[in-house]
Amino acid sequence: MADLKERIIQSSLELFSEHGFHGVSINDLVSHCGTSKGGFYHHFTSKDELLFVIHDLFISYVLNEAHEAKWKEEQPVTQLYEILRSFVRVFDLYNEHISVFYQENKYLKEVYEEQIKRKRDDFKEIVIEVIARGQEQGDFRKELPTIITGMSILGMVNWTYQWYRRDGEQSIDEIATVYIDLLLRGILTGESQEKYKDLLLHSDRIY
Repeated sequence: MADLKERIIQSSLELFSEHGFHGVSINDLVSHCGTSKGGFYHHFTSKDELLFVIHDLFISYVLNEAHEAKWKEEQPVTQLYEILRSFVRVFDLYNEHISVFYQENKYLKEVYEEQIKRKRDDFKEIVIEVIARGQEQGDFRKELPTIITGMSILGMVNWTYQWYRRDGEQSIDEIATVYIDLLLRGILTGESQEKYKDLLLHSDRIY
């Protein structure tokens, strides 16, 4: 049954991408993935819920990874490092989901928008909290406004969906390394840059 749910999601990604959300019917979906309407409604109450699930898969991934980074890593610097790495990876792991969602999210019903907003806000708060702790401990520059720093990080990484291509010159992990280097060098104090130099980019790492 889990395989069927995945097939439905994959079919929706292909069909929504090609024809748009309103250009695809339930009949189109079930025909494309080789199931019945009963099979579809066993997993989804509607096309609207399916569109929500497409987004929920990737926002849940980055949120869960952020919680795990906070739990596994003791220092804000290494917490932010792991959060950034998983955040960038989502644009490869869920590339089709993200493309379809940003193309079709205007059709998302309010009840689902609220659930998505809660998870996005939770992720944003984790990032801001980690930055604030790093500033308190003296690893991140205190003169940088905490919220602006956090929102700048989110905005910079979120824009990846506009230009990332799986067949590009650099892999997603190589791209993550560049982001991490840019961002950590920007917010780490001089002393902490030396302390955490192993987390920063070295030429032999990606080129």
